[in-house]
Amino acid sequence: MIEDLLEGLKQKHIQSISKLISLVENNNQERQEILDSIFPYTNNSFRIGITGPPGAGKSTITNLLIEKFRQHDFSVGVILVDPSSPYTGGALLGDRIRMDKYYTDKDVFIRSLATRGSKGGLSDEAESVADILDAAGFDIIIFETVGVGQIEIDVVEQVDSVILILVPESGDDIQMMKAGVIEIADIFLINKSDRKGSDYLYASLENFLNLSSLEKDIKSKIIKTVGTKGIGINQIFKQLLERREISLKKETINTKHKSKYIKRINDLIIAKAKNKFWTEKNINIVKRESQNKKKIPLSKLFKKLSI
Repeated sequence: MIEDLLEGLKQKHIQSISKLISLVENNNQERQEILDSIFPYTNNSFRIGITGPPGAGKSTITNLLIEKFRQHDFSVGVILVDPSSPYTGGALLGDRIRMDKYYTDKDVFIRSLATRGSKGGLSDEAESVADILDAAGFDIIIFETVGVGQIEIDVVEQVDSVILILVPESGDDIQMMKAGVIEIADIFLINKSDRKGSDYLYASLENFLNLSSLEKDIKSKIIKTVGTKGIGINQIFKQLLERREISLKKETINTKHKSKYIKRINDLIIAKAKNKFWTEKNINIVKRESQNKKKIPLSKLFKKLSI
């Protein structure tokens, strides 16, 4: 069954892609076999992270970018990360409804994932899903994050370029954002820039970039946009193409591949260590201690556990 799905993946069959993603996302027992099989065929796509606070217009910009890339014959995979319910773990997958015009386009694949409690804004399985789309041959992979907070640092580990979308009203929050997501962005969009305050925000961002000591291959860019009118989309597209050229250089691909290989090994070590540690005996010890009114220090509790 897995062999058939992997063969369908090479042919970019939508049903095969969807089934493989479901197996990986649900942590099916074939998950590791799938990821191992596709690993040699990854690191060929250009990955874009789109993040920002709720209401900034992330979905509008994502839609415009899909359209722009398709006009230039790029195939596009989109991973929409939706907020999970803290009670049921379910997600509100509304973005898929808004992007339904692409369902008949075989070169656009859209998948919604639930964050399932991930604080960084991305589902824990988003990278694996992106690898499947990468191996299927999609040129561009777009991550649209939840935007639940400002510290969505995990975006950086999975993409080649980060777009941070702000609105003019964000101007007063720049100082607070400096320690977080603002430092990882490559392209800053001031969306809804026809509103009052866009010039102030532009100046604040420009001042931050001038003072920043972060080293990047291409200097970060600030672009004013009005997503509902398509204003600024050509500038964004041009910037992304420049960054894509750098990401596709052989030395860059080799570095990314090496980094991902080390990360994958680290993830396996952590997973195996957790499974080995959380035996029934250790679980019962922790449960009993958690019920005691006077709890012992964690360091002493740790010594009681079997390793």
